[in-house]
Amino acid sequence: MYPILIKIGPLTIHTYGVFIALGFIAGIALALHLGKKEGAVSQDSILDIGFYTLLAAIAGSRLLYVIVEFRYFIKHPLDVFKIWEGGLVFLGGFLLVITVLLFYFKKHSLPAWKTFDLFTPSLALGHAIGRLGCFSAGCCYGKPSDLPWSVTFTDPDSMALLNTPLHPTQLYESFAELSIFAILMLLRRRKSFDGQILWTYVLLYSIARFIIEFFRGDINRGFIYHNFSVAQGLSVALFISAVIFIASHRKKKTSWK
Repeated sequence: MYPILIKIGPLTIHTYGVFIALGFIAGIALALHLGKKEGAVSQDSILDIGFYTLLAAIAGSRLLYVIVEFRYFIKHPLDVFKIWEGGLVFLGGFLLVITVLLFYFKKHSLPAWKTFDLFTPSLALGHAIGRLGCFSAGCCYGKPSDLPWSVTFTDPDSMALLNTPLHPTQLYESFAELSIFAILMLLRRRKSFDGQILWTYVLLYSIARFIIEFFRGDINRGFIYHNFSVAQGLSVALFISAVIFIASHRKKKTSWK
């Protein structure tokens, strides 16, 4: 609702970036806390992983958005770097983070699935906070709605459709992530195999994202066919992958490195 948090002369602090930073800090703090309790990964390694996760998340999220909107960015190439204006696709960042961290884990001989499980609750928590930044900026906005909890964006700097009641899809996703976070924290105490936390997150988030996409109103997020978005296509693929992994490991204990 408030895209610009502070503006003093040439200094402009965007609310979107502030919430992304807060989400990252909260996620790292949680990972450090859980890592200290479990003792499987050193505090230094957690900080390193957090740094690479941040870089990969921003790069992957932006890359997928640029690919989807390539026609615009061919004409405005310098806008690729204006991430403070929104335009980060979470699923793109998630996939690149997984890829980068697999290489990191292999290089440093860390147990991959166990380490992913350590960081996954942080991912859910950080994403929940980050989505509040989307809400502030007006990106990822919803379709017009007459529901009592609809929101109306009026700030001219907002990326949302102005002066029209909309589904608060950013808040839908933030609430979904907080719910997933709570489930993952409970599951940590009784997981039956390494990787279960990560793939449970993938399973639950893919369902939530697939459903929320039906309420999205921003038309520049890319579509595969008619109203079936790119994010929904990726959600289906991730859901199937999660089901296969969980089903094949449900009664096993793995320690893959």
